[in-house]
Amino acid sequence: MSIKPLLCLVGCLLVGRVAGAQSAGAAYPLIPYPTSLVPASGSFAVTGATRLALPVGDKFAQEGQQLQHLLANGLGKPLPTAKLATANSIALVYDPAITAPEGYRLTITPQRVTLAAKEPAGMFRAVQTVRQLLPPTIEKLGKATTLRLPAVQIQDQPAYSWRGMHLDVSRHFFSVEYLKKYLDLLALYKFNKLHLHLTDDQGWRIEIKKYPELTTLGGWRTLNNQDSACIKKSKDNPDFALDLKHLRQRNGRTEYGGFYTQQQLKDIIAFAAARHIEIIPEIDMPGHMMAALRAYPALSCTGTATWGKEFSVPLCPCNEGTYEFAQNVLSEVAALFPSRYVHIGADEVEKTTWAQAGACTELMQKEGLKNVNELQSYFVRRIERFLQSKGKKMIGWDEVLDGGVDASATVMYWRTWVPDAPLRAARNGNQVVMTPNNPLYFDYLPDKNSLAQVYQLQPTPPALLGTDAAKAILGAQANLWTEQVPTENRADYMVLPRMTALAEVVWTNKPDFAAYQRRLKAHYPRLGKLGVHYRVPDLGGFVEESVFTTSTQLAVQKPLDNLTLRYTTDGSVPTAASPVLAKPLAISQPTTIKLAAYTPEGLKGDTYTINYKQQNYAEPARTQAANAGLMATYFDGYFPKSAAMQQATAKGSTVVNAVAVPMQAETDKFGVQFRGYLDVPTTGIYTFYLTCDDGGVLRIADRMVVDNGGLHSAIEKSGQVALAQGLQPFALDFVEGGGGYSLLLKYSLNGSAPQPLPAGWLRH
Repeated sequence: MSIKPLLCLVGCLLVGRVAGAQSAGAAYPLIPYPTSLVPASGSFAVTGATRLALPVGDKFAQEGQQLQHLLANGLGKPLPTAKLATANSIALVYDPAITAPEGYRLTITPQRVTLAAKEPAGMFRAVQTVRQLLPPTIEKLGKATTLRLPAVQIQDQPAYSWRGMHLDVSRHFFSVEYLKKYLDLLALYKFNKLHLHLTDDQGWRIEIKKYPELTTLGGWRTLNNQDSACIKKSKDNPDFALDLKHLRQRNGRTEYGGFYTQQQLKDIIAFAAARHIEIIPEIDMPGHMMAALRAYPALSCTGTATWGKEFSVPLCPCNEGTYEFAQNVLSEVAALFPSRYVHIGADEVEKTTWAQAGACTELMQKEGLKNVNELQSYFVRRIERFLQSKGKKMIGWDEVLDGGVDASATVMYWRTWVPDAPLRAARNGNQVVMTPNNPLYFDYLPDKNSLAQVYQLQPTPPALLGTDAAKAILGAQANLWTEQVPTENRADYMVLPRMTALAEVVWTNKPDFAAYQRRLKAHYPRLGKLGVHYRVPDLGGFVEESVFTTSTQLAVQKPLDNLTLRYTTDGSVPTAASPVLAKPLAISQPTTIKLAAYTPEGLKGDTYTINYKQQNYAEPARTQAANAGLMATYFDGYFPKSAAMQQATAKGSTVVNAVAVPMQAETDKFGVQFRGYLDVPTTGIYTFYLTCDDGGVLRIADRMVVDNGGLHSAIEKSGQVALAQGLQPFALDFVEGGGGYSLLLKYSLNGSAPQPLPAGWLRH
């Protein structure tokens, strides 16, 4: 969607004042930040005598009730209502001049408050702005005598029409109550789409009346490897324990599962609609269908529900019974969900069984299909035509482009390693929702850089800016896949606060990360009142693998003043009863400290393990390294750990002038060994920050500095080493297990700000 011009009440003369308004974040800690905010003096006092003035008719009746509920929650009783706005009143006003569908105007003076909109969705967004300007205490029933709203003039509208969040309820299941909590958080931050991933290999979560065994059989499973991994992690973190309410005993076996009845889904849909959020259902097909095939195995080409080479065996596109089944299922889905969209996934399809099926060979010859990718497109097009007959618009993941897709389909771009997909989709005439796996897959573990990475997202790719193709971009969405998210607490942790960064990116025309960070601090108390198990902000001032020569001290930097730091020195995990770290801690012996922060509500942050080692400055190597750059030796193949490259045969080697993967090495799965020296200019304690996806291990001066090994998403880990001036041996092993990679190495000296490793330091 192209960014529409602001309908400005106060005119262009205010542009200068508006541009600097984000600096007023302390007084107006709004996320997302409004399109236009003009600070004013004073405040409006909401008391039991304040009147709520509603427009004649019922256009904003629902939004008026929602505002009444918020205020009553804070004051302990509802406000009296009136037909006309007077002094000491809060008025909801219809304004036909506000053209944006979700646009609104909010004016707060010491005398009155006016919320103006043309559409109910705009009025609801205005109510949420008022909600954020009110104290967090309104989120729980209170009995305040006065609530204050700061005087301000706001005009607001979103930059993008698709502002979405996703929740996978198939891998691990979530209650109706949690879905409503999730929706309320989306509403608070002005999202308007919830993409609900209802079916996958691990579970079928929607009642289909024509096929009851989809839920009686496909809705339950014996514990799988994902469950086992979560159970193992739950020994250190209870948020990984499987939710007991989703377990049952059947025929002597423990089974995990659950599903939503159609009546429950109607209730959830109505809850979302009241918050002007559209729920988009996803029924993944033709792949990711093992849960359905467990109930109806004849729908596959092999008559079985098994795993193929990489993914599960899919539906058979060469059997007319498959289309009858799909159409019957989608008919019930289309009738249940009022959304104009139905998502069919169409990603990660194991096509080997199609290539081996005689019926598929015959169909491909009959239809003139050259390969199995075009066979998938044949399936997708038939399903899309059926959905169109039901008045629906089809969405698919960007794999639908591979064999060709009609321009009428909407494409969700997720594969960052296929960077031209959005442009190809736009040129094909498809509308596009941006959901790149990095940084918008919120199942990827967060670290201290995660918020910045989300905030720096450009929903319209730079290659499309300034072209007609930019109009194809509807907006962006973050996805929470739940293989490793078995509980509601863990879902909260993975989503928040990252969700707030995305909210601002897709709403605000000119985001400001520093101002956003300041405003975000005011949101943690509100999230606490809402019972959100958010990720506590990262502590700073230390390195996980720390080094000292004679002595040092642990001086922790707290991102929030109200955090309480607790620590241990015996290797145990800190608890709420552990000693408080109230001042810097002197370190003069090698030791391990475990550290965690607690919020006033008792929420525990991440546990940090800080290993202190005593080192002498490593003597420089007695060698000559006259050549610039590092030697990069690269390997093809899958290496779960970097050490596995030692037994492999190298594909080749080249010289690189930065710690970066050479183009010759790039394949789906590969490994690289970087070898050489660092020409260290100054003796000191150096900190290295290694970000990688997947694994990386850094050694300098034959000392382990950073172990960021294993297969994982992009995470930064840090470590220190004491180095004397001169040439120091450098070894970095990096492996990529598939699906796109990240590799970044920075350094700092004696606590300075991190910066890229200078090319002039690299020698071999």
